[in-house]
Amino acid sequence: MTSLDIAEVAQQAGVPASTLRFYEEKGLIAPIGRRGMRRVYDAAVLERLALIALGRAAGFSLEDIARMFSRQGGLQIDRKLLAAKADELDRTIRKLTAMRDGLRHAAACPAPSHMECPTFRRILGAAASGAIGGRRKRTAAA
Repeated sequence: MTSLDIAEVAQQAGVPASTLRFYEEKGLIAPIGRRGMRRVYDAAVLERLALIALGRAAGFSLEDIARMFSRQGGLQIDRKLLAAKADELDRTIRKLTAMRDGLRHAAACPAPSHMECPTFRRILGAAASGAIGGRRKRTAAA
């Protein structure tokens, strides 16, 4: 079994040692012992850290990621959670695409004033309603 101290893991994984200690507090990784004052990890922790990085890049919380690891160290990935995250990403992509297209139109719009452009006014309406830009519609109770 190959072991690495915390500095080696941090260097190879490209994360600060403080992140490793934080992940340990959250139960995502665990040292196998100590070498002097330094934590020592099994080399397999690098793969686990790569899985954590992948999950974070996809937008999963650390709590979601923690639930994907079994107590024995294996994976138990919730496929419904993956599908829901993919759906969420699709919605984000649609919003960002609409925003990009609107910006491109506004940059090249031939109207004398943006406020005279029907397309720009539609974009304003969509932004005001929360359809783009992440703003939520206000309800009467708000």
